[in-house]
Amino acid sequence: MKKPSIPTSPVDRREFLKLGLALGAAGVASAITAPFAFGAEDKPSTGRGLIAPHEVILFQGDSITDAGRNKSKTEANDQGAMGTGYAWLAAAELLVDRPTDGLQIYNRGISGNKVFQLAARWQADCLDLKPSLLSILIGVNDLWHKLQGNYDGTVEVYEKDYRALLERTRRELPKVKLVVCEPFVLRLGAVNDKWFPEFDNYRATAKSMAAAFDATFVPFQTMFDQAAKIASPEQWTRDGVHPSAAGAALMAHYWLRAVNEA
Repeated sequence: MKKPSIPTSPVDRREFLKLGLALGAAGVASAITAPFAFGAEDKPSTGRGLIAPHEVILFQGDSITDAGRNKSKTEANDQGAMGTGYAWLAAAELLVDRPTDGLQIYNRGISGNKVFQLAARWQADCLDLKPSLLSILIGVNDLWHKLQGNYDGTVEVYEKDYRALLERTRRELPKVKLVVCEPFVLRLGAVNDKWFPEFDNYRATAKSMAAAFDATFVPFQTMFDQAAKIASPEQWTRDGVHPSAAGAALMAHYWLRAVNEA
């Protein structure tokens, strides 16, 4: 993958600021005025202006999406039901920017999930909600749990399970707009050299699934790699896997950029 260059002009710095990245750690309430650039092949998909009025939006995934949501709450647009991570931050911005559009936004991420565990609950936690826009971020546990000795999956299993899940989704919801998010890590905390190069194969598989199913692809790894050049990795993630408040804010704004740009 071609590494993006980092421009330094004032215009580029203002462009990064437009992402609305706010620092949440230690009560800091300022924005980073730093460059943020991508190689042509790494730019987020334009998303073809995915979000229409009255959209039913569903975020799915593992703990990064779950973000401590209250699972006893099931209604749309409820902060407790959305958790405290990127899904809620993206939802909140949409609900502020488009208050009359009748958007219904749900979060059904569950901590620890791998792809096959999404599939096991897909009827109740996806298909029954009938989303018109479905965003999935999954894959880090498929390798992490293997490294911990708690799972014997492979990247081939990940691909097979992911493909089957998306095929099922397309059959049941033929008009659904798909967003496939790239799994990501930064090298600190739980993440060490043992993760590589295998983790890169999971990232590549997610990207190939997006292409195969005409989904918008959100390259979160590229985003975090760039962010780690602007500030230390500890600014963006607590343990190399789970984003900090600042990391979640960056994810939310970048997700919105990916699905909203025309």
